[in-house]
Amino acid sequence: MNYTIREAKREDMPAVLELIRELAEHENHLSDVEVSVDDLEKEGFDHKNFKCFVADVEGKIQGMALVYFRFSTWKGRTVHLEDLIVRKEMRGTGLGGALYQSVVKYGHENDVKRIEWVVSEGNKNAIEFYENTGAQIKESWKTVHMEEGGIAKNVKKGA
Repeated sequence: MNYTIREAKREDMPAVLELIRELAEHENHLSDVEVSVDDLEKEGFDHKNFKCFVADVEGKIQGMALVYFRFSTWKGRTVHLEDLIVRKEMRGTGLGGALYQSVVKYGHENDVKRIEWVVSEGNKNAIEFYENTGAQIKESWKTVHMEEGGIAKNVKKGA
C-alpha cells in the first residue's frame, strides 16, 4: 500500500471532519460533534491553533492526527494529541503507527518536554500499542471537562 503522511492542507478539512464524525459515531457520540469545516479551516489555518497530519492513501485521506501546543507548569512546552483517527477499514495497515510517529517526530523537532493525550479505557489495542512505544498510562489522573452549560452557570454564579 502506498501512503504519505503529510501536514494537512485547508482543502483536507472536509475529510478530516469525516474522520472526526466517524470516530464520534463509533463511540456513540455523533450528536456531540459541533465543529464544522469552517471551524477547522479558521482555527487550523487562519489562527494556527492546531497542526494536523493526514495519511494520504492514493489521493484519499484515510487517517489524521491533530495536535497543538500546551504549557505545563511542571514541564514547560508540551504537545497535546487531541485525536488520532484511522478509518475503520484501514486499521491494522500501519497508518495509525505512521501518524503516531509523525506526532512524536513533531514533538521532538519542537523540543517539547512531553507529548500527552487521552485514550479510552476500553481501547485495549491502543493502550497496548502506546505502552509498547514507551508511553505511560497515568491511571491516577482523571480527565476533567466543563461543557458550555457548566461554563455559563459558573460565569453567571460569579457575576
